[in-house]
Amino acid sequence: MPYSRLLNLTETLDRKSAFLFGPRSAGKTYLYKHTLKPTRVYNLLDRAVLKRLTNRPGLIYEECIGSNELIVIDEVQKIPDLLDEVHRTIEDKAARFLMTGSSARKLKRSQANLLGGRATRLELFPLVSREIPQFDLLRYLNHGGIPRHYDIDDKYLGSELDDYISLYLKEEIKDEAVTRQLDAFSRFLDVMALHSGDELAIENFASDCQVKATTFRNYIEVLEDTLIGFKIAPFTSTVKRKAITRSKFYLFDVAITNYLARRLPIVAKSENFGKSLEHFIALELRAFLAIHRLPLDLCYWRSTSQMEVDFIVGDELAIEVKASSMVVERDLKGLKALREEGQVKRFMVISTDPSRRQLSGIDIMPWSEFLAALWRREFF
Repeated sequence: MPYSRLLNLTETLDRKSAFLFGPRSAGKTYLYKHTLKPTRVYNLLDRAVLKRLTNRPGLIYEECIGSNELIVIDEVQKIPDLLDEVHRTIEDKAARFLMTGSSARKLKRSQANLLGGRATRLELFPLVSREIPQFDLLRYLNHGGIPRHYDIDDKYLGSELDDYISLYLKEEIKDEAVTRQLDAFSRFLDVMALHSGDELAIENFASDCQVKATTFRNYIEVLEDTLIGFKIAPFTSTVKRKAITRSKFYLFDVAITNYLARRLPIVAKSENFGKSLEHFIALELRAFLAIHRLPLDLCYWRSTSQMEVDFIVGDELAIEVKASSMVVERDLKGLKALREEGQVKRFMVISTDPSRRQLSGIDIMPWSEFLAALWRREFF
């Protein structure tokens, strides 16, 4: 099924060039093909094009004829040196570029010219709820947000997820020589899936992976650079209760996480449903803030006495996620403790409650109502 994406490339490219990063199969190529009319496209997955530009990067400059041309370079990380020619073409010929990629790692490691303020960085995430007609939560928790995964028949899902992980390991990890120990990295991925949404206890996790702590930190950087994982920073502004300072770490897709952790299928009212619901809300919040380019930090809070709040957005909203269909007073302990600090304006529980209500001055919202209000921009 074709999906209408919320990220507006035209709006950005009318002003300046842009990098568009996103995990493999998130829909970057589909998006630009169906929303833009570029003058020319250089697809570096095409071996002939790759060889031609590797041998002569200056073709980017030489083939740009008129001012204000829109040029796409797909998978730009394959030839980082092209960015010098992109820079020259923007300056001399006033061209605009869209440069897509599934990894920023090679660009960073090669110290590529990232064009200063001449190009905006955009990210395309897997599908979010607002982009899916007749959104089905259980289907999403089991299939995830990669478009072809969400659509696929259940009987083919396992092999499709396995193929995706194998492709990632081969093309992003092996081909870019991130590590010679592919088995160790694969083991690391399994551990990170089991602990997705947990605090990064580096020494403990490294031991579970059977690697050194320094190697573990490098692997975490790999996940971030290849857009397969992201950190949520701790909220440390509290005074009355000392906060834990470790970040949490999430993988980019809830179904791939559940597949690696051997949790599929996810069924309603199970323990794994609750963990997956929290992960799903993290993905929605992260995508919402990025798509709307809002300068608000996404954090979590846990005190040393183990009071906890799942998500805090700027100083605007604190959110606890509960799979319960009847939130009660004891579910509010973390939010009440944070409220006493006077640092956040609004407090909310997202749950499977059938209707919206208030409890002790805290909003209780069904997950579907929360998401509808979020994407209507009622909170920020």
